[in-house]
Amino acid sequence: MSAARTASRSRATAETRIELSLDLDGSGASSIDTGIPFFDHMLTLFSRHGLIDLRLKAEGDIAVDFHHTVEDTGIVLGDCLREALGSKAGIRRYGCAYLPMDETLARVVVDLSNRPHLEFRAAPGTPSAPNFPFTLVEEFCRAVASNLRANIHVELLYGRDGHHIAEAIFKGLARALRDACERDPRVIGIPSTKEAL
Repeated sequence: MSAARTASRSRATAETRIELSLDLDGSGASSIDTGIPFFDHMLTLFSRHGLIDLRLKAEGDIAVDFHHTVEDTGIVLGDCLREALGSKAGIRRYGCAYLPMDETLARVVVDLSNRPHLEFRAAPGTPSAPNFPFTLVEEFCRAVASNLRANIHVELLYGRDGHHIAEAIFKGLARALRDACERDPRVIGIPSTKEAL
C-alpha cells in the first residue's frame, strides 16, 4: 500500500495566523474559513476539482485588505503540497488544464520541477470579481508556485466576467495539479533524467 500523502502546517505572523492540512489522495472534501467569502468559495472549488481534501482556518488583517491573508494562504498551501509529494517518485510531474467557465477560457500548465516560476498572463484591465481584486488571483498563484517550487503558467485566453475569470483559474490550477501529482504505475522512480526533483 502506498504511503499517505498528507501534510499539516501552521504559520503565524503579525498579519496572519493560518492552520492548514491536506490529503493529496482525497475526495475533494473541505472545511475552509479565511474570513473572505469569495476566497473560501475559490478554495472550496480548488479542493473539489483537485480531489485534495483540505482543512483551512485563516485569520488575517482583512480590515486592512485581503492581500496578506490570500498570499500567506498560498504560501502555506504550497509548503503543504511540497511536503505531501515527498520525493515525487512515481508521479506524472506535468499537468495541463483548459478550463471553460461560461464565456471565459483559462489555461493552466504545471511542472513539479523544483524550479519555482510563475508566468501569469492576462490582458491589462482584466475585471475583478465584485468583492475580490483580480490582482490577488495572481498573488495567490505566485505564492503557491514559489513554495511548492513548481513551474506554473496561467493564461487567461478570454473572458468578461470577473467571477468567472477567477473561478476558471482556480479550477484550472486544481485540475492541472491533480494531473501532475497523480501516481502513474508506469513511472519508475523520479520522473527526471537528473533522478532528482
